[in-house]
Amino acid sequence: MNFVTGPELSVVVPVLDEAENIGPLADEIYAALEGGPAFEIVYVDDGSTDESFEFLSELASTRANFRAVRHAARTGQSAAILSGVRAAGASLIATLDGDGQNDPADIPKLLALYRAEAASGATPLMIAGHRRQRRDGLVKRVSSRIANAVRARMLGDQTPDTGCGLKLFPRQAFLEFPAFDHMHRFLPALMMRAGGRVISEDVGHRARARGQSKYGMWDRLWVGIADLRGVSWLAHRALAPQIAEIKGSGTPGAGA
Repeated sequence: MNFVTGPELSVVVPVLDEAENIGPLADEIYAALEGGPAFEIVYVDDGSTDESFEFLSELASTRANFRAVRHAARTGQSAAILSGVRAAGASLIATLDGDGQNDPADIPKLLALYRAEAASGATPLMIAGHRRQRRDGLVKRVSSRIANAVRARMLGDQTPDTGCGLKLFPRQAFLEFPAFDHMHRFLPALMMRAGGRVISEDVGHRARARGQSKYGMWDRLWVGIADLRGVSWLAHRALAPQIAEIKGSGTPGAGA
């Protein structure tokens, strides 16, 4: 799994107090991508107070192409994803939640779809996971359904499951998005605002096997809806002109 020119894919995993899930999920990512593209795994510890940092430190010192960064204090999932993408060495990013509910085995499928679709156009492309069969509790499913419906109506992002942590996109396109708290909830809308495309792909979803969710009704529903006004404002003020170079007689290659 060693690479000379750098990885093709960086898998970014934000975690907060997920000590029990770090090792098993990392093993699954390695298994899913073994024999595929050159890759690295970048974990971001968002100020955990459990043993997450110790587990990440051990993996970083013993596993190939495993990296970890740490926030001194909790700053939120969006900030953790941003730190991971900034630290990543690949031009292509895959993200997934650190709770083990996203299945790393879906990453190759998203990567294959990205390669096929990217070959047909020059615009930035995001592949967004779509969890048709949610394995969450009632509160999480209901609040997500309401938030998704309101978001789709206001933003028209054509993405049925924007909250799915499993996504694949170009690193540079992401770094050009406006950065703000809770931006991870609106990545498809931000990609479209930048003139890019978003394609949803069915992915698996698993019940949480270890640990507890860090998000409740307030985080998932009301905070997300409040953010919609700001994202809608941004979307309606996007600057994405279509540019064509005007070649004159003094432009190299313009003559006969």
